[in-house]
Amino acid sequence: MKRESFFARNPSVLVFIAILALFTLGVTLASEAFGAGLISTSFIKTLGKTLCLCLIAVAMDLVWGFAGILSLGHFAFFGLGGYMVGMWLMYERTRDIVVASMANAPIPPTPAEIDAAIGTQIFGVVGSSEFPAIWFFSGSLVMQLLLVLLVPGLLALIFGWLAFRSRVTGVYLSILTQAMTLALALYLFQNDSGLRGNNGLSGLQNLPGVTASQAVVSVWFLWASALALGLGYLLAAWVVSGKFGSVIRGIRDDEARVRFLGYSVEGYKLFIFTLTALIAGIAGALYYPQAGIINPAEVAPIASIYLAVWVAIGGRGRLYGAVIGAAFVSLVSSWFTGGQVPSVNLGVYTINWVEWWQVILGLSFVLVTLFAPKGIGGLFDLAQGRLVPNRHGADYGPDQGALMEREGRE
Repeated sequence: MKRESFFARNPSVLVFIAILALFTLGVTLASEAFGAGLISTSFIKTLGKTLCLCLIAVAMDLVWGFAGILSLGHFAFFGLGGYMVGMWLMYERTRDIVVASMANAPIPPTPAEIDAAIGTQIFGVVGSSEFPAIWFFSGSLVMQLLLVLLVPGLLALIFGWLAFRSRVTGVYLSILTQAMTLALALYLFQNDSGLRGNNGLSGLQNLPGVTASQAVVSVWFLWASALALGLGYLLAAWVVSGKFGSVIRGIRDDEARVRFLGYSVEGYKLFIFTLTALIAGIAGALYYPQAGIINPAEVAPIASIYLAVWVAIGGRGRLYGAVIGAAFVSLVSSWFTGGQVPSVNLGVYTINWVEWWQVILGLSFVLVTLFAPKGIGGLFDLAQGRLVPNRHGADYGPDQGALMEREGRE
């Protein structure tokens, strides 16, 4: 019997890629740089950042929705990716400024003097002028791009190996990932962390050596973000579609049983945890040049909690659900917090939506959890008639240990 191709078994992947391509083309044609100017540059940056958030949501769905690992630390990997590329952007931008300011000096500056001036410009805000050791490769784009993968990947590998070999699961693992994120954020807040403490890295929207306007650069990043999301979605769909996907879903549903069948549960969990950290790092490296700044608050534990909320609202266990949840919440959040929604005066109290947005988000999460556990993505299942068949309480399998229908639905 001829085996079906990957796309034949997963037609939704082609649909997603087509929608993403049409969306990117439409935005490009409506942009100020390459089209009719119907969409502002600032909103194109918002759309580009939203695509990056969709990518990390896919990673979160892969590790939580399919493998059952509720990580509350994946935004740490996202932020580390941003810091790695931000170091090169800030170094090169500052170098251009310093070299230009010294161009008319009577005596040409030496490389050591240029480096000292760059250090003063970057670290003067924290009372220093010397480059920390972690900035050793900041002058090399290739090395910093490698660090975008190596730093989050190595952190995830070490943390995951220590946690999974100890068989920490459930809420205890979630607390550990949250503690890791908090420790990283507290470290980055220190001025002697080497990353400018609370000031963070700024001016990241200016690409060194690029004279194109921000209108053009924003579209470039939109293209890059769309490409990364498409490839990330394709990779995630491929991972969960085969035997590997069946094993990690089995670990999610009954870890002990999968272990008794002879599978290396810890190895599977470590692989998926590290893979999703790499995806998160790439998403962060594309996000922060569009945001223009990164600081330790970006990797605070609350950010990872928001990520879990996005995936839950979109529908975990469905890759397209994660994308829908992240895009929906991100765009609605920009609308509410951007002051575009007028306040409502009730006489005795005025509802300011900027302040009430987090309350609305939290309430939405509670309502979805109680009344729509499959999230927004579950609506597509209803439209396609993909409902779980009613087995009238019968076992799922022939043996006495098989799950009952009620257990399988829980």
